[in-house]
Amino acid sequence: MTATDVSLLATVDARTKLAGSNKMEILLFSLGTRETFGINVFKVREVSQTPFITRTPNMPFGVEGVISLRGNIIPVISLAKFIGAEQADRTYSTMIVTEFNKSTQAFLVDSVDRIIRVDWDKVRAPENMMVNGANQNLITAITELEDGKLVSILDVEQILATVIGEARVPDIPTAQLESDQYVFFVDDSVVARKEITSVLEKMGVKFQQATNGREAWDRLQALAHRHLGPDESLHDNLKMILVDAEMPEMDGYVLTRLIKSDPRFNGIPVVMHSSLSSNANRAMGSSVGVDAYVAKFDPIVLAETMIPFLQR
Repeated sequence: MTATDVSLLATVDARTKLAGSNKMEILLFSLGTRETFGINVFKVREVSQTPFITRTPNMPFGVEGVISLRGNIIPVISLAKFIGAEQADRTYSTMIVTEFNKSTQAFLVDSVDRIIRVDWDKVRAPENMMVNGANQNLITAITELEDGKLVSILDVEQILATVIGEARVPDIPTAQLESDQYVFFVDDSVVARKEITSVLEKMGVKFQQATNGREAWDRLQALAHRHLGPDESLHDNLKMILVDAEMPEMDGYVLTRLIKSDPRFNGIPVVMHSSLSSNANRAMGSSVGVDAYVAKFDPIVLAETMIPFLQR
């Protein structure tokens, strides 16, 4: 491992201090194209040189093979192939080992640059900014460096779902709610919104949704303003709020703190549903008042967590 890699990892080790500050740290990397890409360091386990990759038959698209990492066999995924980069078949000497959604995998990259710290309110959804080059369907957010260069934050959850297949939602219990009762959820990942929607539909629960923390807060305030009368409680209709942790414009920790500090939302449970499942993330969720923390994506666990709150 190079001195640069060691320095990067030292920074990654300190990342948990950022949770709840509405700031994120992004590891910048290149895929050998003109674009600059990024990944939230909360998902990064380590950066290292690429070891020998064992090729296996019938590999899904983008999977180069597997490696043994401290006794565990993990897949090695070529990000360049997913974005359709030219010369994606060449050898990549660097890999980023990631851990999210309760799985570990390595992503091949051309090189890593540095870690930058940005405010979530400076991170925008890709439809709000001009994106060139990479497949926009795989970009979950965009931010801008001081020199004006854009950084595309890849939707690694979507990439992983493409590799391993989206989880099948099994039969799950229905929730006995009134016709005017519903759940509000927010997630910036297309694949996560699809999975949450499938769970809620199987539970027979109506829902409203948003795609980032700022949009969610605006919509929740509008709901509170519309619903509240002299003898009304928002909790009579809005039974639960499901939030992601990392989202453009406002993260789930800040969103939860705003909800919990607003008396109009008294009695409405907030459940954090995140690919960031470390004990540090759970502790930070607890510190801002989440009522439960569920790691993505296990539909049974999600449903079993939600039902007791919905049937209060």
